[in-house]
Amino acid sequence: MLRELIEGARKLGIKLNAGQVEQFELYYQELIEWNKRVNLTAITDYAEVQVKHFLDSLTVALVLSAEEIAKPDFSIIDVGTGAGFPGVPLKILLPEAKIVLLEPTTKKMAFLQHIIRKLGLENVEVVNSRAEEAARLPLYREQFALVLSRAVALLPTLVELTLPFCRVGGRFIAQKKGEIDQEINRAGKAIAALGGKLQQIRKIELDEFTDTRCLVIIDKICPTPDKYPRRPGIPKRRPI
Repeated sequence: MLRELIEGARKLGIKLNAGQVEQFELYYQELIEWNKRVNLTAITDYAEVQVKHFLDSLTVALVLSAEEIAKPDFSIIDVGTGAGFPGVPLKILLPEAKIVLLEPTTKKMAFLQHIIRKLGLENVEVVNSRAEEAARLPLYREQFALVLSRAVALLPTLVELTLPFCRVGGRFIAQKKGEIDQEINRAGKAIAALGGKLQQIRKIELDEFTDTRCLVIIDKICPTPDKYPRRPGIPKRRPI
């Protein structure tokens, strides 16, 4: 059961307990069942979901310290979470963490609410909103220690959608794959404008992944100016 995930997690230094393995198994079953009615993922093969969704989500843990996670104000927002990646796998791994799943698609939001109940996850909030709108609400703006996003947009657009959620002293981690040097160069202006600083590009080196994957880590060093993010759609159409 979930051999690829368990073995891959072990290589990341993560030992999943029996309860967590059971949660991941249930997550897979519900994902496939709902995917018959709602377009959640094109990846449905048992082994592929373990690697390309579950294990890929857990790679974020490589750059999280035990000290950081243990802080009482440690909180995560997953921007454009889709079917819950990477937010839900990380919540299974870190049950004490407070997490917000941000997803603009109503049908996907319904799945997220269902899976949270089904897995018995606590201290998880699902927000049905576009990032450009949620980031203007005091409840979410500059409130999070860790902001995550996976497969949402190119980096120049993505920083405008994510850094406004990140508190000063916090971090934004973008999960990326393939050749990204040009994308990172183009994002330099946006990172600076939004109050960020590129800290590190951490390559993920696991045999389980057949492609190049990395974590782009951006520190939040000063507040995001009030004018950002711009109106819905503009960050994508006209990146900074």
